[in-house]
Amino acid sequence: MAWVRVAEAQKVPPGSGRTVLAGGRRLALFNEGGEYFALDDTCPHRGASLGEGLLVAGTVICPWHSWTFDVRSGRCPKAPEIAVSSYPARRAGDAVEVEVPED
Repeated sequence: MAWVRVAEAQKVPPGSGRTVLAGGRRLALFNEGGEYFALDDTCPHRGASLGEGLLVAGTVICPWHSWTFDVRSGRCPKAPEIAVSSYPARRAGDAVEVEVPED
């Protein structure tokens, strides 16, 4: 596992999310009240970008069909057997880093 710088912290303000690249992976990065969380960017339903979704109370709402995922675990609250992978994220100085598997 390796920590990878993915964004400037100021570009992911509290209550927001965005798509970033880390170790060849597209991830959705979220700032929930100053804590950072990272999930696989692709919704398993139809492939929408979760980084473009709406962040509400620790849950991202997929922009295409409103599937929801907990940003801490990647699990769908209404169907916990459905999930996207989650990755540790942290603030490091003025940047945000995500820990991803090394290839």
